[in-house]
Amino acid sequence: MGTPVQKTAAPLPLPQLRQPVQPSIADQVFKVLHDRILSLELPPETKISEAEVAAKMGVSRQPVREAFRRLANLGFLQIRPQSGTTVSLISEEAVLRARFIRLALELQTCRTACGVISDEGLRALSSLIEQQKQAIADKNRTLFHALDDAFHREICVQSGVGYVWDVISENKGHMDRVRMLTLDTSSQNFALNEHIAILDAVTARDADAAADAIDKHLSRILVQIEQIKAENHNWFTDLSQ
Repeated sequence: MGTPVQKTAAPLPLPQLRQPVQPSIADQVFKVLHDRILSLELPPETKISEAEVAAKMGVSRQPVREAFRRLANLGFLQIRPQSGTTVSLISEEAVLRARFIRLALELQTCRTACGVISDEGLRALSSLIEQQKQAIADKNRTLFHALDDAFHREICVQSGVGYVWDVISENKGHMDRVRMLTLDTSSQNFALNEHIAILDAVTARDADAAADAIDKHLSRILVQIEQIKAENHNWFTDLSQ
C-alpha cells in the first residue's frame, strides 16, 4: 500500500478583526449640540454659527458644518444662508409624529416583555424605579430624564429587542424638548407612578394591562401640549419642520 496522501487544511473562513472605531469629530460635535438642543440649554430661536462652535470646541469648520446639516435634516436647526442659523421652533406636528412612532413600538415591546422577561430583568427595572425616586428626592431633573429613558430602554432589552430603542431614540427628540418643559416635581411623580404601573403589569405577565399602562404614559403629552404651548408660545410652531 502507498503512503496516505496528507490533506492540506483549508484556511478558516474568519474575518480580520478591526479596532473599535472612535466617533468622528463631526459625530462628537453633533452629539454635543443635539444634547444641548434637546435639554433646552440651546432653546428655540437661539442663533448659532459654524465659526463660533468651531472656535469654542477647538475644531475646524468642516465637521461643524456636517453636524449642522444632520441637525437640520432632523428638524432641529434652520439654516438660512442670508440670515444665519438658528435652533428650530418646536413643531407640534413633529412631536405628535414622534409620539405615534414611539407608542406603536413600545406597545409591542411591553407585550413581548410580559412573555419573556426574567426575574433578573424585573429586578433591573425595579432598580431603575428606585433610582428615579431618589432623583426626584434630590431634585435632579437631568438625572430623572436619563433614568426615564433607561427604564424604557431596559424594557426593550429585556424583551430581546434592544435594537428597537435605537429606532425610538432616533425619532423621539422632538418629544424630549417638550418633556424638558414639563419636568417639574409634579410631572416627575406622574411619570414615576406610570412607570410603576407598567412594571406591575409586566411583573404580573398581563400584556393587556402593560399595553394600557404604556399607552396612558405616552399619551399624557396629548393633554399637556396645549398648556405647554400657551405658556411657551414663542417656542412653538404648528408647521412641520
